Amino acid sequence: MLKLTAVLFATALPFAAYAAGSDDTAPPTPTETTTECKKGEVFDTKAKKCKNPQDASLDDDTRFGAVRELAYAGRYTDALAALDAMQEGDSDRVLTYRGFITRKAGDMAGGMAFYARALAVNPDNILARSYMGQALVEQGDIAAAARQLDEIRNRNGTGTWAEAALSHAVGTGQTLSY
Repeated sequence: MLKLTAVLFATALPFAAYAAGSDDTAPPTPTETTTECKKGEVFDTKAKKCKNPQDASLDDDTRFGAVRELAYAGRYTDALAALDAMQEGDSDRVLTYRGFITRKAGDMAGGMAFYARALAVNPDNILARSYMGQALVEQGDIAAAARQLDEIRNRNGTGTWAEAALSHAVGTGQTLSY
């Protein structure tokens, strides 16, 4: 079992980027957003200063990077403020991360509702399926989590972080924080 766990974990690492919607292959590295900015602010690399996430000069990808970093740091209120400032509305990407943050902040039912909404917008959102499956593992429903894993594979998600992370969770009972 230990060998299987090591293989599953090693398989998950190269695909960590897909959890973030970024090109990174690891959990987010702390930036000025979490090391220097005041509570709730986002670091603007172009202006080289911290800004309110509502600032019109910030684009959604910058906000999204901040959401990921803040959530990983456990700063869920700040992550939600950055998510609320995004201009893309209730896209499946926003709903997926709203679900993740809500779940990690302790509201499992609320998180599951956001994942369901993300999947209603885009049934092929394999990240939402992975996070939903990991939530199901946390609730002890391994069979339902395995069904989400099958859905990921059936929707061309084989070889992605979403598949590897959920496969790891189903096999070990341990979920990831990014």
